[in-house]
Amino acid sequence: MSRHDHFDQPVSLDSAVAVAEWNAMAGAFLAHGASTPDHLARLLDLAPDYGGAHALKGLFLVLLGRRELLADARAALARAKEYEADANLRERDLMLALRHLLDGSPKAAMTALETTLRRAPTDTLAMKLGHALRFVTGDAAGMRRSIERVLPCYGSEHAGHGYLLGCHAFALEETGDYAAATAAGHAALDLAPDDAWGLHAVAHVHDMTADAAGGLDWIDRRQAAWGHCNNFRFHVWWHRALMLLDLGRMDAALACYDEHVRAERTDDYRDIANATSLLLRLELEGIDVGHRWSELADLADARTADGCLVFADLHYLLALTGDGRDAAAGRIVSRLADTARPPEGRHGPGPAAARGLAAFAAGDHAAAFAALSAARPHMQDIGGSHAQRDVFERITIDSGIRAGLLTQAGAFLDDRTARRGGCEDRYAAVRRAFIAGAANFPCSRSATA
Repeated sequence: MSRHDHFDQPVSLDSAVAVAEWNAMAGAFLAHGASTPDHLARLLDLAPDYGGAHALKGLFLVLLGRRELLADARAALARAKEYEADANLRERDLMLALRHLLDGSPKAAMTALETTLRRAPTDTLAMKLGHALRFVTGDAAGMRRSIERVLPCYGSEHAGHGYLLGCHAFALEETGDYAAATAAGHAALDLAPDDAWGLHAVAHVHDMTADAAGGLDWIDRRQAAWGHCNNFRFHVWWHRALMLLDLGRMDAALACYDEHVRAERTDDYRDIANATSLLLRLELEGIDVGHRWSELADLADARTADGCLVFADLHYLLALTGDGRDAAAGRIVSRLADTARPPEGRHGPGPAAARGLAAFAAGDHAAAFAALSAARPHMQDIGGSHAQRDVFERITIDSGIRAGLLTQAGAFLDDRTARRGGCEDRYAAVRRAFIAGAANFPCSRSATA
């Protein structure tokens, strides 16, 4: 028997209780809720023969970006395929998307989800999954196109409308339409007050337009939108810490790191990315972060062979170089170089970026600038957001300044400011003052220019 879920999409479930659990799971996933895996586990207990739930479990596991979970994801696909004969087209698309991901073909996985959306444009779950995959692969333009294809099909009363607007807000921000992103983010929270992604999209606008004070106010007045989250709440705290840093409140940023960003010392790559990029930014501003690199380096040392995501690898590398673990850092640099050779060649800017980060940590600023400059035009391919990748932009510019390449570093500063709506943040202002000879350069982990 087929029923319909909260978003009016078919589910091959014959139990109203199971459908309710599916709805709770999907709603929690859209809101980045901590309860998502609990609802999924209960659903699988209630309906162990539901292939759609097994496929979704596998997709969630792959999105965690951990090599040791791929075996569990393959097992989930195998279980899903056992029930494929009873699955509807939507559920088969989920299975197909998972298979493509496990085969190393994220574009094909996105195509499978787009097939669902062309048949059922108001399938908010498929929209969010596709959005997540495009985020991981750095496809901001594709995020926006996908959402704007389905946006006209949503009525104002559709249960997923607010979450769709939150995704649209983020896609607008990542493609540089900051005013429209702000409007969409506000509208998202009006419809879905627990839409942490929409909240976070507007926080990104504040970052990109150098409005740190406004960003703090936005986040602080809307904790109901993100207090319920899984570890995504640590990412919101990270945004708050970046705003404190931009306001020159370094002690407060460090306190935010200790009390919130690393409140739970997980080894999730997203949490490590938050932590390493914040510590590195602080060091670039001359702040001694003390012992904090050590626990991150312990975790990163255990993941040098992971290789699921270049984005994760580069942040593991920041942790290892931050703690002076040259041998472990070298393993990541070598692996990225080896796997970038034909026929694989999948890592794009990763090998050059890794060489540049290692050179920067070693104080070889000219080599760092050369390697990072080569990677720079392609860094979006590693995935993540503009705000997340900005740590690598800062290291690139700082390496140029330290190498005495002031004209080139200044040109990168100009380009960075242009891509941020012409708004200059504290980081850029300090570097411009140094280039003009009007200020000292901040001290950090290596010798200054």
